[in-house]
Amino acid sequence: MIAKAFAPLAVYIAAAVAEIAGCFAFWAWLRLHKSAVWLLPGMVSLAAFAFLLTRIDSDFAGRAYAAYGGIYIASSLAWLWLAEAQRPDRWDLTGAAICLFGAVVILFGPRSV
Repeated sequence: MIAKAFAPLAVYIAAAVAEIAGCFAFWAWLRLHKSAVWLLPGMVSLAAFAFLLTRIDSDFAGRAYAAYGGIYIASSLAWLWLAEAQRPDRWDLTGAAICLFGAVVILFGPRSV
């Protein structure tokens, strides 16, 4: 049961890393004036992100995407802290906790058939 709960979490975290890295590559090109070469790994990373979201066991894409939103928010704050050296404040962390709770409800809530 526990392993089944962690499998989608691992996929969501991998998808978040891929999406954030891909988006950051575009950010670096446009906002940090890096070489256009940054776009190549960015596009590969964004394709990996899209592929990873299809690995979520859900009958509906919208539900998988909605649950992913909470993971993405928390992962973005981790990126903020680890990659950009800006520590999230209490409001960032409170908001992320609320979103993660929502993701758990969406992903694991009982469904009627």
